[in-house]
Amino acid sequence: MKISQHWHIFTAAPHRAMFFGGALQSIAVMLWLLVETATRFGVIGHTWSDAPGAMHGYLMIYGLFPFFIFGFLLTTYPRWMNAREIPARRYVPASVLLILGNAGFYAGLLAGRTVLLLAVLLVLAGWGLALHALLRVLLDARHPDKRHPLIIFIALSMGWCGLAAYAIWLWSDNAAWLLFATQGGLWFFLLPVFSSVAHRMIPFFTSTALPQHRVTNPYWAWYIVLAAGVTHGLLRLADVGAWLWLCDVPLAGAALYLTHAWGLRRSFSIPMLGVLHIGFAWLGIAMLLFGVQSFALFLSGGTTYIWGLAPLHALTVGCFATLLIGMGTRVTLGHSGLPMRADTQIMLMFSGIQLAAVVRVLADMLPVPIMHWMYFAAAMVWLACFAPWVIRYLPVYCKPRADGRPG
Repeated sequence: MKISQHWHIFTAAPHRAMFFGGALQSIAVMLWLLVETATRFGVIGHTWSDAPGAMHGYLMIYGLFPFFIFGFLLTTYPRWMNAREIPARRYVPASVLLILGNAGFYAGLLAGRTVLLLAVLLVLAGWGLALHALLRVLLDARHPDKRHPLIIFIALSMGWCGLAAYAIWLWSDNAAWLLFATQGGLWFFLLPVFSSVAHRMIPFFTSTALPQHRVTNPYWAWYIVLAAGVTHGLLRLADVGAWLWLCDVPLAGAALYLTHAWGLRRSFSIPMLGVLHIGFAWLGIAMLLFGVQSFALFLSGGTTYIWGLAPLHALTVGCFATLLIGMGTRVTLGHSGLPMRADTQIMLMFSGIQLAAVVRVLADMLPVPIMHWMYFAAAMVWLACFAPWVIRYLPVYCKPRADGRPG
């Protein structure tokens, strides 16, 4: 097969190149974290060109999740609003720039801030092109209900602003920009996107897979999640962590209510559906942890969070990563003409992500002497889950659909 034919297949649908980059990133970000953790605890000797914590924050918030988010949305966004498919001329350049920018970021980890800044600027350009492609769909579609697409577009725009803030921090070394990049990326970008996609898709998948089960999907609970999440981000920017429980508890309550209303227990009968419900259930758990931690800070008047980063990793690994692998697997199978079923290998991957989340959460709750070993363990479990997923599905993005259909 000629190179041009391979390229045509690789770019035949938006999810192919985006998921290809995301799959590689799911391994690369954790390999880097393993090496960084080893240097931090003196297992190996090495120094990085910049603050490792800031690098880790970038890789997880802006280097991993956006590939899967854009791959999913560039595919489904037009279908949500009965609009025309996004042409390749709009999503291919965005995919290429995101891949090149994130590859360059690893070079910058060794070469220094100039290379890091250039890499982030490439990602900003690719992100902007993807945003433009989604904006054209949002403006051109005549669908009567654009609530989910609009909120997601605003969240993606805030993500672009957070990434721009990261670039400004690299250039100016002003810590205020880094704070906005990390907190804004979590609470103004990732949380609204994942919660909105879940609110839009999980009830739909559930009612389709379990037609005998009546699924309620109240909008008020989604609005509480969005408002409370933004408030959490604003309070973190204002450095008033002792008051976070005022928004975290309502957010946890709304998320747990949706988990119950959507039928968490019933979803277990269909593994491909159950993993999405489990991923969303982590949102309520994570926000409860955030709320308890903040309230303890409020009562004690202290400045130290009792559980460190445990609530954060319950949110990012437990909720975001589980939804990522669940949605990513569904899109990969459904848009490659493969059977939509979870075999033993897929179920082991799903289960392993839950283990990685639990281990990483406990690492900040258990005594300090064993903490760093649990960091290693959580990273290794992550790799043990994503490596087989990548090996299995990476070639799929470079092959024609199994059913012979276009796309």
